[in-house]
Amino acid sequence: MNKTRRLAIICMIAAVYTVVSTVLAPITYGNIQCRISEALTLLPIIYAPAVPALILGCFLTNLIGAITGANILGFMDCIVGTLATALAAYTTYKFAEKRIKGLPLISIAAPVVFNGLIIGQELALVLFPAEIFLKAYAICALEVAAGEMVAVILGYFMIKAMKKADIFNKLNA
Repeated sequence: MNKTRRLAIICMIAAVYTVVSTVLAPITYGNIQCRISEALTLLPIIYAPAVPALILGCFLTNLIGAITGANILGFMDCIVGTLATALAAYTTYKFAEKRIKGLPLISIAAPVVFNGLIIGQELALVLFPAEIFLKAYAICALEVAAGEMVAVILGYFMIKAMKKADIFNKLNA
């Protein structure tokens, strides 16, 4: 695949992530969230260039959310939230071939764990007083992880369908 085509696909994935997140803004941001676009964090299992696409898409989503006021974490989330997605996407890619009973469980768990731990901490720091940080962190981490689990379950079925349709090989043609 030539560089221009790869860049175009990366931009399209980033755009889909950003548009889905922005359209679903009421459930995209906050401690109780289900960022449906995070289903795309499993794309690196079948398409490695999805990693930078997801990082770009998450950054743009968090930036738009901060500018519009939809993202309660503000501009800090452009760095922290994007870092969580970057770690999740990269880990998903690195462990794509590691299977447990035929499933890429580490790749599936990575977005849930990284977003739960990192975004949960970010939310607890911003939304709750320091005296109850640990309790707030535990609750926020579980809330974010639960929403992320919904997204990655959707993502798993999405990538299975995309792999069956051989979509990225068709894009290379």
